[in-house]
Amino acid sequence: MRCESCGKNEAKFHYTKIFNGNIEEKHLCESCAVNDYDFDFDFENHFSMNKLFTGLIDSSVENNKEEINLKCEKCGQTYSEFKSKGKFGCDECYITFKDKLDPLIKGLHGHNHHKGKIPKHSSNHIFLKREKDILKKDLEDAIKEERFEKAAILRDKLKGISSKLEEIKE
Repeated sequence: MRCESCGKNEAKFHYTKIFNGNIEEKHLCESCAVNDYDFDFDFENHFSMNKLFTGLIDSSVENNKEEINLKCEKCGQTYSEFKSKGKFGCDECYITFKDKLDPLIKGLHGHNHHKGKIPKHSSNHIFLKREKDILKKDLEDAIKEERFEKAAILRDKLKGISSKLEEIKE
């Protein structure tokens, strides 16, 4: 698509403005967008995911005294510093600030567990394998912690999933 203003360059900026039910669309090249139009965009500064993330944190998490004192043991970054930067100081920050981040991540993704992309034709098999791996780990933990009733329930679930996987293979 060519730029609506100069008609020479390829349109890279597609702007839609809806005001009082009136729709205005512009398709412009970079040069015309920067020079000829008074949009509320700053083309010189790039979009910052960090600012978006910290904005979401500020709007979703209540400020309290516990938050002020929350500090990473490894790097010393406080939760307030994380909120202002939008970046962790180290790998331990995620664990330290986990309770504050879980509601935000669940709100953004609908869950707190990364599932990744799975091809449609193989999804049932892959989901069952993942569930089997999780159950194995939970079973090992239950045995180590001597929670044998829980271990028996997990063992039975594991057998059920294993049989379902065998059915799929056949």
